[in-house]
Amino acid sequence: MANDQVARERAQRRFGEHVAHESVVFNDRYLLIVERGHAGRLLATVLERVERVITKVRNRAPGGNNADDAAGFLHWPSSLGLEVLIAEGTGTFSHTHTIPVTPPHYALGVIDLHTHSSFSDGSDTPEQLAQKAHDVGISAIALTDHDTTLSHAEMAAACERLGLELVDGVEVSLRDDEFSRFSDGESKPRNVHVLAYFLPQDPDHPLQRQLAKLRKDREQRNQQLVDLLQEKGFSDLTLAYLTQMTGNVDSIGRPHFARAMVDLHPEIVGEPGVETTNRIFTDWLGVGGAAYVPKTSMGIQDFVGAAEGSGTVFSIAHPLINYLDEINPASIETTMPKVMGSLRERGFKGIEAYYGGTSAGIRALMVKLARDAGMIPTGGSDYHGTYKPDVELGRGRSGDLHVPNEVLDELKAAR
Repeated sequence: MANDQVARERAQRRFGEHVAHESVVFNDRYLLIVERGHAGRLLATVLERVERVITKVRNRAPGGNNADDAAGFLHWPSSLGLEVLIAEGTGTFSHTHTIPVTPPHYALGVIDLHTHSSFSDGSDTPEQLAQKAHDVGISAIALTDHDTTLSHAEMAAACERLGLELVDGVEVSLRDDEFSRFSDGESKPRNVHVLAYFLPQDPDHPLQRQLAKLRKDREQRNQQLVDLLQEKGFSDLTLAYLTQMTGNVDSIGRPHFARAMVDLHPEIVGEPGVETTNRIFTDWLGVGGAAYVPKTSMGIQDFVGAAEGSGTVFSIAHPLINYLDEINPASIETTMPKVMGSLRERGFKGIEAYYGGTSAGIRALMVKLARDAGMIPTGGSDYHGTYKPDVELGRGRSGDLHVPNEVLDELKAAR
């Protein structure tokens, strides 16, 4: 109708505002803004001469996450039903229209340099991970499974098919003798998580041999943890059960233990849920927990030294978790410059300043400190799929993570 056409044309002429982290859905008759790519939070734009816009989401499955769709993207609705009431003079005209909806797509230049697949402690296969990254508009991704690069052949094939840039990576837990922590009244070296990028894939390379040692240590530690948990009442939890869960004995990690503890013995740990999982890590599996088994004693220099001449670039994952007992701006500004200076002297080029588990303010502070220290502020979501259901691929736990693609350019230049 004529009045409908007038309202649409005026609205489109007036619309020019950019909304950060939001996807815009255009139709030949209506204009909508979708807040941060989530179908459940639709913002109807109130336009000139449009008195009311009513939105109804159709064909949307309940819930934001499930086992097959950890990030919640597969539940994007296929259509929206709209009823638009347009006021013109003394009359009101009503029109109902159904439009197709385009899935959320991140802004160009978003990268994620910290993700995990089912080859370690993530729930997605490399193929699924690559597909999700493609679907949300990530341009480059690093697969950083724990202690292994065996997932990279499958990931590389998927990324090539989808047109994604893949960065070879791995995450390992190492001992840092330069910075201690106090536990049970004693000063002990810190175990820290290290990210390695562009590492060699040759299984005979010294760095890959170090990874093989770490996997062997993980296997022994997992058996110790099974034995300890059985002693504490988790009688049904076995290594065979965990292997069946993961499909690969080398993939077993603490998230799998946590899920098995809930599935097999809810009478001990409580019913399934994020709160229960967090409590399991605090009370049972984490440092100081009732079933904590220490990780490898391999030192940082033993691992970094094995990469000499290979072009591998090292960064520290979630550094605040690794090096601070209390995370606040004061402790960050006091401690992290010393940590960064030490790491740089020992061959580290980056530090994960853009970490998806911290707030925008903390990330900004960490980026500044990294730049001041002459280090590259790397970043990523630490995505694990359903094992960390509150962490979105590319967006992290905070939901507003944005790692600029310039970071990847700097890492390449640092090789």
